Amino acid sequence: MSKRTTLRLTLLAAIAPWVLLGAAQAQDVLKIGVNGVMSGEAASWGLVNKYCAETTADIYNAKGGVDIGGKKYKLEIVSLDDKNDPKVSITNAEKLTSQGIKYIIGPNIDTTALAVKPVMERAKALHFPYAFAKELYKAPANASVLGMVASYQVGPIMYDYLKSKKGVKSIAFLARNESDAKNQQVEGVEAAKKLGLNVVAGGESYEPGTKDFMPVMTKVIKTKPDHIVLSGVAPADAPLLNKAARDLGFKGTISTETAQDAKILSQVAGDKAKGFMSVGGASTPEIQSDAMKEYIAAYKKRVGEWNDEAGTKVYALELILAVLQKNPKALNDVEEFRKEMATFSMTNPYVKGGATKLEFAGAADFGRRSQVGVPLVVNEFDGKEFKTLFVGAIKN
Repeated sequence: MSKRTTLRLTLLAAIAPWVLLGAAQAQDVLKIGVNGVMSGEAASWGLVNKYCAETTADIYNAKGGVDIGGKKYKLEIVSLDDKNDPKVSITNAEKLTSQGIKYIIGPNIDTTALAVKPVMERAKALHFPYAFAKELYKAPANASVLGMVASYQVGPIMYDYLKSKKGVKSIAFLARNESDAKNQQVEGVEAAKKLGLNVVAGGESYEPGTKDFMPVMTKVIKTKPDHIVLSGVAPADAPLLNKAARDLGFKGTISTETAQDAKILSQVAGDKAKGFMSVGGASTPEIQSDAMKEYIAAYKKRVGEWNDEAGTKVYALELILAVLQKNPKALNDVEEFRKEMATFSMTNPYVKGGATKLEFAGAADFGRRSQVGVPLVVNEFDGKEFKTLFVGAIKN
């Protein structure tokens, strides 16, 4: 055997284990998709989805990956910005599912979530939208799991609180002129009427991209409401609307059923957004477990600061992984995942005490459990940050 041949065989022998190791590592990667709005007025919603998934991956990967069926998987998050555009969201969903990704977090509003529904169903994949259209979650739909508390679930609870604790008797609704926000407005009006509140304005709206909210807010305030609901308001619009209301002399209370960004509120509106109520992250300081505190630290390390909304969006990937661990067949077959949803229950790792269960919910609204059962938290803005107003729960 020549020296050249001997050298070649030696090199191949040295390289072979690394090639095999590389192949094994590639085989052991679990990809999770994120398809959501990461630019524009609603960018905060999709970016928090992205950051939450990446933080969960950081935590698991630092410990060697997630164990599913006795095999360790490295988590890889593949995130795409849909720009709040249904066409882009469809393209994103096609890109993600074409990679064999079975579980996708997002999109963030009704129009984009409904647009990708056929793509998800054809690909036999499952996504976790933060959109409230009931047709996503009711049979025969089979590709969507609601990732948070819906506006029509928190609305009645919030309005009842306002009626009993704040003395609110008259209420006005103002929505962005797009389908999901308008749907939330309609549902809010219906819930308020059932509670006996006097709806003095139920159909006022403004166009996406509006920067001067004084004209529309003037119309709303002229109806003399005790309370104004900003239905489906985007994080970038909320401070401007609060500011407009206070600059016009409105003394009542203001709320929304969507999650908000305290930093944006503080920078743009400050004290003029004081008292603004919204759906909060589902992990208040009062209920945070050690695991939640570890998660917050990891999130801050990745992002630089904590966002209250992340307390809600931490749950989607954690629940996906827990179901996969219980039934490894669901790695490649979402039908196996759906079978688990009806009865799945685990101790909520992010709530202290160990008595709170993390389950799928939504049977009361959708006829089946097709919703992540996160705690219902309502926050109040104090001019700088959110403070917990109250904590509740939705029916399973």
